Amino acid sequence: MSNTDMNMRGKIIFYEEKNFQGRSYECMNDCSDMTSSLSRSQSCRVESGCFMVYDRDNYMGNQYFMKRGEYSDYMSMMGMRDCIKSCRMIPMHRGQFRMKIYERENFGGQSHEMMDDCENIQERYRMSDCQSCNVMDGHWLMYEQPNFRGKMMYMRPGDYRSFREMGMSGMKFMSMKRITDSCY
Repeated sequence: MSNTDMNMRGKIIFYEEKNFQGRSYECMNDCSDMTSSLSRSQSCRVESGCFMVYDRDNYMGNQYFMKRGEYSDYMSMMGMRDCIKSCRMIPMHRGQFRMKIYERENFGGQSHEMMDDCENIQERYRMSDCQSCNVMDGHWLMYEQPNFRGKMMYMRPGDYRSFREMGMSGMKFMSMKRITDSCY
């Protein structure tokens, strides 16, 4: 496989112990349950691509964005309470980015179409909340606080009618960021 193919696919290696010690598990695509390969994971190395990692199996629980680099003790670096149980590779997207955000569930209330990052929906759109969205193009990260801070949620193309029904009850999304080529 050439370097170009490798960068398009992505590769992450999880280690049982901090500082890349202990048994390891190599992943080049989505993995809904890593516990069959590793009982725990306390460090990882992203050799190429970008990944969302989750502290529960089946892409549930808290989500963390990881791009190329070394994470020798990600539990303390990211404030994680539990180790990674599943991961999802984020495909590289070239082209335009488009997402429509809605103030209420089921695409109700005020709406705005976005094509670039938004640091604060309250300031930009005078919108106090975002409870549903439609991602038309690209891959996005939505954050609970302005300026891309706090808990995050990965959004790939599709309709998201209710964040509450997706297990994000009580969370408000206040900023959105595109996952661009520069992340790789």
